[in-house]
Amino acid sequence: MRDVIVVGAGVVGLSCAIAARMRGLSITVIDREGPAAGASAGNAGAFAFTDIFPLASPGILKKAPKWLLDPLGPLTIPPAYALGIAPWLWRFWRACAPGRVAASVAAQTAMMDLAKAELEPFLSATGTLPMLRKDGNLEVYEGEAQFRAAQPGWEARARHGITFRHMSAAEMAAVQPGLAPRFTHGTFTPGWYSIADPRLYTLALAEHFRAIGGEIVIADVAALLPDDAGVTVAGLRAGQVVLAAGAFSHRIARSIGEKIPLETERGYNTTLPPGAFDLRCQVTFGGHGFVVTRLSTGIRVGGAVELGGLDLPPNFRRSEAMLKKAAAFLPGLRTEGGTQWMGFRPSLPDSLPALGPARASRRIIHAFGNGHLGLTQSPGMARVVADLLTGQRPPIDITPFSPQRFDAGSAPRRF
Repeated sequence: MRDVIVVGAGVVGLSCAIAARMRGLSITVIDREGPAAGASAGNAGAFAFTDIFPLASPGILKKAPKWLLDPLGPLTIPPAYALGIAPWLWRFWRACAPGRVAASVAAQTAMMDLAKAELEPFLSATGTLPMLRKDGNLEVYEGEAQFRAAQPGWEARARHGITFRHMSAAEMAAVQPGLAPRFTHGTFTPGWYSIADPRLYTLALAEHFRAIGGEIVIADVAALLPDDAGVTVAGLRAGQVVLAAGAFSHRIARSIGEKIPLETERGYNTTLPPGAFDLRCQVTFGGHGFVVTRLSTGIRVGGAVELGGLDLPPNFRRSEAMLKKAAAFLPGLRTEGGTQWMGFRPSLPDSLPALGPARASRRIIHAFGNGHLGLTQSPGMARVVADLLTGQRPPIDITPFSPQRFDAGSAPRRF
């Protein structure tokens, strides 16, 4: 019997598997499609350590009604899914209370600090450090009013020690030429890192995992079967299991009687050929909910939030709408020859992951629900999971991430 089975071969699952293998544990990873088949392949490739604010916030409550009226806007809920998502939206609304937002920001900041500290040692250990880029991120604003409205967020980041620099249009042009003149203000964050290509990075992690003695099995996992001696998963046995199956994790958790309110942020993008634009850093169009990112394999235009679950067909008009805006915002952008993509980002109402032992069995550790921050937080998640698997105290308090925090009338376990 192996020591650990990790369910999920995305960036979080593989990072956890590698960290556990480096502690001397025997590890098998099980995935229904194989490495980098989901959101780990098509994300924007950013280590967004400065992204400490939850989607649930008083600010989003002000913007949401306007956004929801636009079916191709930054935030939408398909009518066919509106009833099904109602319980999640209720929890999301409750998470927008100022006190809960402050608690989420504090917890998210601790996770981001840990992830950033663990990142370069992890990349060095896995041979992927050459894929790291430190180009920064430029968030742009249309006019003085939009810029001023963003200041409370930047002031909060400053209190948490995040470095940034506000810029005029002329200063932005020196960092990123080619922006449309409608963008009059900007904020540059040098501590925003990225990976050359998220799919290639995740595949490189899989290759390294196999090289250090790990095993990857292709199988569909419908249930976890714990007992006093171990856990059975897809006919295989292990002493412990890590559930890191992204947007499908809550379905698997139901097999052990746990109802975790995970929903799916369906993300859309278009990846253009490498020469489509002279992009020198990631550019965030926050007022429109999307980013433009330079990868080794092309220019990726994507983002926005469609709360549409796992089963509805993709609506690639959303990709087309973002690409059309990007062409207006970056007038030199060549939009031909792109490849569209849609992926599932697993999200909990308070924007924090589920991280910690399952209620049903302490042999099972939940490690999912990072929303659009899976790549960013993967080194931190890996450190915490490896500590839990080996009986060590994690370097941060993981109580705020407890998978049981949404259970009615129960207090989360403290660590």
